[in-house]
Amino acid sequence: MHTLRPSPQRRPGGLLLAVALVATGAMPVVVAAAATPAPARAAANLNDSEVTANLWEWNWNSVAAACTNHLGPAGYGAVQVAPPQESVSLPSSPDGVHPWYEVYQPVSYKLESRFGSRQRFAAMVTACHNAGVRVYVDAVVNHMAGTNNPAGTIGYAGTQFSGYSYPAVPYGYADFHHPGDNCPTSGAINDWNNESQVTSCELLSLADLYTEKEYVRTTIAGYLNDLIGLGVDGFRVDAVKHVRKEDFAAILGKLNNTVAENRRPYVAQEIFDGASNDALKARAFIGNGDVLDFAYAKGVRSAFQGSISSLGNVASWNLDAPSANVFAMVTNHDLERDGVVLSYKNGTDYLLANYFVLAYPHGKPSVYDSFSWDNRNQSPPADGNGRVTDTVCGSTWTCLTQTTGIKGMVGWANAARSVRSVSDFTAVNSNVIGFHRGDRAWVGINDSGTATTATFATGLADGQYCDVIAGAATGTGCTGGTVTVSGGRATVTIPANNAVAIHVNARPGAGPSPTSSPTGNPTDRVATTFTVSATPAADQAVYVVGSIPELGSWAPASAVLLTAQGGGTYRAVVDLPRSTAVEYKFVKKTATGAVTWESGGNRSFTTPAGGTYAVTETFRGDTVTPAQIATAFNATVTTYYGQNVFVVGNVAALGAWNPADAVALSSADYPVWRVTVNLPPGTAIEYKYIKKNPDGSVTWESGGNRSFTTPSTGTYTNNDAWK
Repeated sequence: MHTLRPSPQRRPGGLLLAVALVATGAMPVVVAAAATPAPARAAANLNDSEVTANLWEWNWNSVAAACTNHLGPAGYGAVQVAPPQESVSLPSSPDGVHPWYEVYQPVSYKLESRFGSRQRFAAMVTACHNAGVRVYVDAVVNHMAGTNNPAGTIGYAGTQFSGYSYPAVPYGYADFHHPGDNCPTSGAINDWNNESQVTSCELLSLADLYTEKEYVRTTIAGYLNDLIGLGVDGFRVDAVKHVRKEDFAAILGKLNNTVAENRRPYVAQEIFDGASNDALKARAFIGNGDVLDFAYAKGVRSAFQGSISSLGNVASWNLDAPSANVFAMVTNHDLERDGVVLSYKNGTDYLLANYFVLAYPHGKPSVYDSFSWDNRNQSPPADGNGRVTDTVCGSTWTCLTQTTGIKGMVGWANAARSVRSVSDFTAVNSNVIGFHRGDRAWVGINDSGTATTATFATGLADGQYCDVIAGAATGTGCTGGTVTVSGGRATVTIPANNAVAIHVNARPGAGPSPTSSPTGNPTDRVATTFTVSATPAADQAVYVVGSIPELGSWAPASAVLLTAQGGGTYRAVVDLPRSTAVEYKFVKKTATGAVTWESGGNRSFTTPAGGTYAVTETFRGDTVTPAQIATAFNATVTTYYGQNVFVVGNVAALGAWNPADAVALSSADYPVWRVTVNLPPGTAIEYKYIKKNPDGSVTWESGGNRSFTTPSTGTYTNNDAWK
């Protein structure tokens, strides 16, 4: 919702333009629902993915079909759907017939909307779960329908309301903010940096709920729990900037765990950007969940309409929140209508930007699909009663989520998920870039009208890979083009206004393709991972060489390059023949070909008859730094909004007692803050927790230093409470 405009927009006749409201929280309410279906059963398997398809204002039948036919098979982790509660119905208005923003004006918490019935909604959730896809609901919890709607306006289920009376919930006058109680103005928000006004006065004449009241909190929570009971897995919370943080936290505390996974529901909060008051900036809200990153979407637009070489500097952008707390996007229903971000109207720039957001490790990426529009307020395709008709991809509905390239990049994002950094960002020129995520995946993007050929460091093991932008891997090859990696590098021609992308899970054949296959049949291969801890000199690289052709037949010149993973670890995946005795060793080579063999006898194993295989070793003869101890710090800390918790201590990994270098903890499980830090083994550690305040000052916990000694091997956990 546009919450930072100095003057709310209105239309003739006093009808509200509810500019994009987006919600991540909604709770069970006392609703007289039609026959209630049984709660959605838990899905056996949900996709291990952070990618969300935002199918905005698609009806429930169409969402279910998309989950079954496209989203689940492509590996999407979730689908975001429009607000499902009963909203106002406006068959005529100064903004046209049934404008899209109707659905952000709740009349009741009945699940009867322009997108379908309660039964259809429940069936959609079940269908998506059966396809492995979670369901996130756009939740409107800050307000009810506008008090300026014409007399006689009713909801899609026929519910009547008037003024501050919503009898189907029920809410009455005392359940809303009014001038004279909390709202310090005559009713509207006049100062968008005044937290009291923003949280307690009316946004665009929407009846602002009195969320300080226990009854209101419980009622909202009841609505959200009703959705959770039907299988909903999370919420995008609309206009949550207009709810006091402590009120929203209290509402979230009343929510049940999800049905499918018995975990806390996911929360992504809409905090519209532009405030100068730190208390109203997105990062002040991360104690209650993730936040939408508007600054990231705007920065991506700037790059794709200027020079995409600037995308190498994303880490220095002034973004809305840390990556771990972000729901990332190229656009959404508010922003595309404002022209401040890219949209489907921007053609290939929009497509390539979506490829980039799926590839770049910032937040949890989403892909947006909705209907095409010429008037910013127009209705989605609907029947004469305003009920949205089934989605037909083409000129009326945009279906980017179903295209070959986007589906391929969803798989790319899933393959690269474990590596949260970019390596070898290469700008061939201002409009052609490439980068990789460790040894998992590489992408090249060409935002120009001319094909470009260049050589890139891919981070991948040598062999052939399918270009997932052009097609998918099959049991016999690739439906699109292939890319050959040799020595960790690939020479690639990136078509004009297009991209090329490869990853470890998309190679010709049933699994990763062989670097060398005497039989020519990749299905008789076993994907074998070689991992070694080593300390090469500055001019050396690490390789594996062995007794079979795939490992170079003991010729160092044909050895397989291992890719650096960080922390002195090197790795490669090589396809080896099944049920075969293999001998091997690790070597170090310089660019001039000088070889250093590890000491001792040959290593050996026999590949299995199927599946995969892995070896993890230490380069013999090296002076190797002992393996670090993964140490968990779990601290129960109560903070006020804008504060964040860090751990600082006596070793370099904990900042050497310098608060500026302290390690940030995640608030995802608030009030428990968590982080895992690699510490040296067998070392006496002293540490303390600190709070960093919005003004930059630091608050140390009281008492003496905490202490422990890391073990020589394994892991260690500290469970603490703020002193």
